Amino acid sequence: MRVIKKISEAQVLAQRIREEGKTIGLVPTMGYLHEGHLSLIRQARKDCQQVFISIFVNPTQFGPAEDYKSYPRDFLRDKRLAEKEGVDIIFAPSPGEMYPAPFHTFVEVEKLSEPLCGRSRPGHFRGVATVVAKLFNIIRPHIAYFGQKDAQQAIIIKRMVHDLDMDVEIEVLPIVREKDGLALSSRNQHLNEAERRAAPILYKSLQEAERMIKLGERQSRNIIRRMEEMIKGENLAKIDYLAIVDGEALKERERVEGKVFIALAVRIGKTRLIDNLMLEI
Repeated sequence: MRVIKKISEAQVLAQRIREEGKTIGLVPTMGYLHEGHLSLIRQARKDCQQVFISIFVNPTQFGPAEDYKSYPRDFLRDKRLAEKEGVDIIFAPSPGEMYPAPFHTFVEVEKLSEPLCGRSRPGHFRGVATVVAKLFNIIRPHIAYFGQKDAQQAIIIKRMVHDLDMDVEIEVLPIVREKDGLALSSRNQHLNEAERRAAPILYKSLQEAERMIKLGERQSRNIIRRMEEMIKGENLAKIDYLAIVDGEALKERERVEGKVFIALAVRIGKTRLIDNLMLEI
């Protein structure tokens, strides 16, 4: 396994791999790997002859009051896990390598970046789209892998790839959860014991929404009201948003019909957690 920190070196290597006729799979990460990341790596290993992962805590997707400096980092641990899963190349650039001064060019996917997490994290998805576009240009993967937990991100990246004619296939894999339903996230390690016990309320509320829909409830407001009641019953939880939206355009739906995306963001203590459920009725 190789660790590459320079863009030019990654580009030369990726070009050589392509010239050899080998398929490249890319798993973009911000490090602090967990089972969710590893599930993406395993799928890439099955599908592709060469597997790249990126480890880069992207500063442009964090707001001024967000946790960029405290975001968990442990490169040696990540390296051991990646090697165990058969990763071929880790691309781990510095912020200065990815954003050399002066840097003035950003990618913004309009409309899809505005609701849900975009409303409470302005500029976040501009940073995501920009760094992912750069990774695609540098590594030129045949397939890139993302997790369903960051569903809005995946929808935005798919739209960017479509609109800008990028030659890469996007694979979105299911959420990996703890036994109590909590979606795996690098941020979970910020939770103390009491907060960790409270955190599964996100998934429980989604399960309740699914149960209501299966029993025939179609009014979004009724489903959201019940989810809100459940979450507010947990003293450590503070709702950022609850929404039922169209599964592609992310427009709010009054009725649950067709492909819908039930999404929420909740602060447990100081830690902001997200989760979601995709359904087709």
